[in-house]
Amino acid sequence: MRGWRIDLRMSSNSESLATLFAQADGAIDALTGGVVPALQTATTFVRDADNVPLSPHHIYSRDDSDLVRLAEAILTKAEHAQAGLLLPSGMAAVAAVLRTVPNGGRIILQSGIYWGVTKWTRAFCARRDIDLIEVDCADLAALNAAASAAAHATILWIETPSNPYLKTVDIAACAQVAKTLGARLVVDSTAATPVLSQPLDHGADVVMHSATKAINGHSDVLAGFLACADDSSDFWQEIITDRHDAGAVIGAFEAWLLIRGMRTLPLRVERMCENAQSIAEHLSRHPHIDSVMYPGLPSDPGHETALRQMRGGFGSLLSVRVRGGRVGALSAIGKLSLFKRATSLGGVESLVEHRNTIESAVPDDLLRLSVGIESADDLRADLDGALG
Repeated sequence: MRGWRIDLRMSSNSESLATLFAQADGAIDALTGGVVPALQTATTFVRDADNVPLSPHHIYSRDDSDLVRLAEAILTKAEHAQAGLLLPSGMAAVAAVLRTVPNGGRIILQSGIYWGVTKWTRAFCARRDIDLIEVDCADLAALNAAASAAAHATILWIETPSNPYLKTVDIAACAQVAKTLGARLVVDSTAATPVLSQPLDHGADVVMHSATKAINGHSDVLAGFLACADDSSDFWQEIITDRHDAGAVIGAFEAWLLIRGMRTLPLRVERMCENAQSIAEHLSRHPHIDSVMYPGLPSDPGHETALRQMRGGFGSLLSVRVRGGRVGALSAIGKLSLFKRATSLGGVESLVEHRNTIESAVPDDLLRLSVGIESADDLRADLDGALG
């Protein structure tokens, strides 16, 4: 084959996630031998005098980006999936899944999850005459009651750990509920990352990530990712078609940055989990904190479930409720210096957000912390100084 290509062969020692990510699944630039994949920015590719493509795998970049294929291959293997698709944002991935629900269908949606998903799903269901049932899926009794009343559904959507309440949902139990409903179980595993959890191994049909977050890890890429347990299903083929026809693809540079970020994903997640655990334990004893929401704490209601379906840590996200209500929370957030006041999570830098400012249903004393890779001592000192 003429020209440049990425060699997608798996290296012989890529059994572990650490090696898979660090080696970018063994990718090299086959033209030059470069250990970093080259950036190909062409959107279209030439044909010969007989109008035959010079490369059968390169016609138009909407579907024919080697860098996108490589990033998808890495994440697909990490999730123990049959296939994976990258999209231009986490919400684009959410929409691609939920658009498979027909008019008059039914979605069971976990309550208290990322507000962007809830808001979009409510509006989508209203437009399409889709029955939407919102229920706390961490409460299996409540979920089973909702499932019994619904009798059937197209999608059961859960998020674990959830944002911003850090609830842990039993994926295997939800898979059984989905089966009784004739529904597909979709798991938003953004806060866990493939390093800590593989929802497909617990019975999920699809796992979704906002790859903008920890998978990229550097707050400079928007991307979403979907991985499936069965790539031969009509459901998955519909998502593939929707992505192509709607043009919901990411560019080569974004894919290149994503691959670069993923090379250190296991290391970053390990450090962020250690820091988050340390901070959660510290704040659980702090006189100016009423409660800490983090599945790594033995006192957390989801701790035992998290131990079963997560490994190596409990994620970098935690929330706290500050004594003194809204005034206390805003006073504290205003005094933080290392924790940057910004939306998002999963980056190498620590962030803090007063969620009620954006999402009025969230208690006004709640602060959401995304813990980065800085010194845990420095982060604890920053929090102590802000809390008083």
